[in-house]
Amino acid sequence: MDEFDIEVHADPELDDPVLVEGLPGVGHVGKLAAEHLLEEFDGELVRRVYSEHFPPQVTVDDDGVTTLACAEFHHVEAGGRDLLVLSGDHQAGDGVGHYRLTECFLDVAGSFGVERAFALGGVPTGELIEEYAVLGAATDAANVETLGEAGVEFREDEPAGGIVGVSGLLLGLGERRDLPVACLMGETSGYLVDPKSARAVLEVLQELLGFDVDYATLEERAEEMEEVVKKIQEMEQGPTPTDEDLRYIG
Repeated sequence: MDEFDIEVHADPELDDPVLVEGLPGVGHVGKLAAEHLLEEFDGELVRRVYSEHFPPQVTVDDDGVTTLACAEFHHVEAGGRDLLVLSGDHQAGDGVGHYRLTECFLDVAGSFGVERAFALGGVPTGELIEEYAVLGAATDAANVETLGEAGVEFREDEPAGGIVGVSGLLLGLGERRDLPVACLMGETSGYLVDPKSARAVLEVLQELLGFDVDYATLEERAEEMEEVVKKIQEMEQGPTPTDEDLRYIG
């Protein structure tokens, strides 16, 4: 295999498309958000990117069929706007790979005429939360102002250590290409897959791009995760003592 192998699946003509990246990361927030867009708007696969920079593995579906590690670009029409959604199950295994893959992704986006991009992800809080804020970062001051008007928060020294992976490099390398890029990061504990945080991020994105999306399936996943959290909390707290147990205390 070459360093990059790009499969062409479709060549739709897109009108002023916006790149939306959602690869695995903290709480799988970006990945969940991207996959929800693909499910709700019936995304069309246009490119599949294979690379030696991905982990040396395949995924196996419910029928036992394997797929080599890759990333995919889908065309989504949301509220009359063309989106180019980048999703997948993996990021690169090392720093050099992150840089080269991101450059490849930007090249693919450029071939479709993308002139604006959003990177979606999560920022860890280290604890379970009830209210989900969305933090932001952008390549230019005008973008920061627009995000702020949509309710995105900007906090000094957050996220701690900066933004890593493809999301961070879309900002850094995008800026060097004069591509306006914004990053939307939903707060999340960082311990579990977080559909609520993904919804918070999507609600901001839909306001910025002017589309409507149903959240029923994300709500179902959120309810499932709440049950998981409850069980974890019960295990941490231990069984509640009964009256009979208390007779033997003291």
